[in-house]
Amino acid sequence: MTNQACMRCYVSGKVQGVWYRASAQREARKLGITGWARNLDDGRVEVFACGELQSLELFFEWLKEGPQLAVVEECTYEQLIWQEYEGFDTW
Repeated sequence: MTNQACMRCYVSGKVQGVWYRASAQREARKLGITGWARNLDDGRVEVFACGELQSLELFFEWLKEGPQLAVVEECTYEQLIWQEYEGFDTW
């Protein structure tokens, strides 16, 4: 059994224009997680993250709260198989 996985999350609420992606990038790097975060046209943020299972759990808990100015209404995830990814990007 592998200790690494990826996840795709969709975060809704007041999550655009409040430094959510930049803060998620900082948190991911702190936890050793790779992947990306991007704004969606419908106002949500999509996050793709890969790393150790324990780090992903901590990251998901952070995503449910977000930075100080964010108001997260819903945060869903699906676990994906491990994929090699370099760094953590935002766009």
